Amino acid sequence: MSSYANLEEYNIQITNEIKERYLSIIEEIGEETKREGLLKTPERAAKAMLFLTQGYKQDAATILKSAMFEETYNEMVIVKDIELYSLCEHHMLPFFGKAHIAYIPNGRIVGLSKLPRIVDVFARRLQVQERLTEQILDCINETLEPQGVAVVIEASHMCMMMRGVQKQNSVTTTSGFRGSFHREETRNEFLKLISSRLS
Repeated sequence: MSSYANLEEYNIQITNEIKERYLSIIEEIGEETKREGLLKTPERAAKAMLFLTQGYKQDAATILKSAMFEETYNEMVIVKDIELYSLCEHHMLPFFGKAHIAYIPNGRIVGLSKLPRIVDVFARRLQVQERLTEQILDCINETLEPQGVAVVIEASHMCMMMRGVQKQNSVTTTSGFRGSFHREETRNEFLKLISSRLS
């Protein structure tokens, strides 16, 4: 018996329903669904879609609240180069890149691992990059209530790279700021720090 165990869990009824839809799509584009390489593709695709959209079942604010601590530190906290992978809601093709998040505490800090977690919560949905930026920003601002929050996302979109204009080297950057990051000096410090490579 193989020692391999798949630890992911899926609702069987929902998985089967999505599987049947993928089977129909494969047939409609002209492929042979009984070909060896495609026998398990509808099920794999169904599970992949459920995994890539699991953010609908997660609550980002609850994740942040699970690791908030009172602390007097009141300088900028930055977590940068957070990998993100999402699906464009217009074509359901991937976009991927990095998020950079900063906040200035106002009596409370949050466990650093929770910031990448909330990026994943919002990224694992059908998205546009602009909304993703705003959702991350607003969640931190409303839950942690810091002096200020900043979010910058840099991403490449497969809908631009594989189809349409087919520009392989284009990168889209979105940003959002709340509170003290509306001050030019604070915002510029953040932008300088995320663009630097500290040794």
